[in-house]
Amino acid sequence: MSAPTIARLKITLDNVEPVVLRRIEAPLSIPLDRLHLAIQAAMGWTNSHLYEISVKEARWSDPGPEWGRGGPHNARKTCLGDVLDGFGTKTLRYLYDFGDDWQHTIKVERLVEPEPGVLYPRLIEAVGQCPPEDVGGPWGYAELLEAIGNPDHERHDEFREWIGGGFNPKDIDADALAEELAALAKRWSRKPAAKRKRASQDQ
Repeated sequence: MSAPTIARLKITLDNVEPVVLRRIEAPLSIPLDRLHLAIQAAMGWTNSHLYEISVKEARWSDPGPEWGRGGPHNARKTCLGDVLDGFGTKTLRYLYDFGDDWQHTIKVERLVEPEPGVLYPRLIEAVGQCPPEDVGGPWGYAELLEAIGNPDHERHDEFREWIGGGFNPKDIDADALAEELAALAKRWSRKPAAKRKRASQDQ
């Protein structure tokens, strides 16, 4: 019997209340740059800022001149399974937006067998709406919630106008998030044209 190849990941957004967490299942073979995109889709972020995945002192992200010298490793060249095996850990850190500093904890809860006919990654649980982009990190998000929930708050009208009305942190469209992740899984499951052509020639 082959070893399980799917990791069930619990992703928690740190330092915010109410709780924001996602559970997704992803193959151990997923490159870290795609894991980043899967987290973005599952959380509801817009992929508008830099990110970093880290374990201990090791860091990975997309390569680019903005990092300068001594930047992180190339996330496209490392897969989740390599990180788990190489560092002997079940916990990773994910940082999104170096200005707002959204810190996430990724925990591998278990390894499971892939289900027949299922495309991965997939969302299996979603709790809490993720904060709006560019709100100012956990501190700014806490102020936003306080202001929009209190008509007497000095920034109540300002925040309601900025957010476009009300905002309920517990109101989440899990189906929409699942569809976003499913669209990625479907796109990644397609074979490149060159491989499809070669396969048809070999038949």
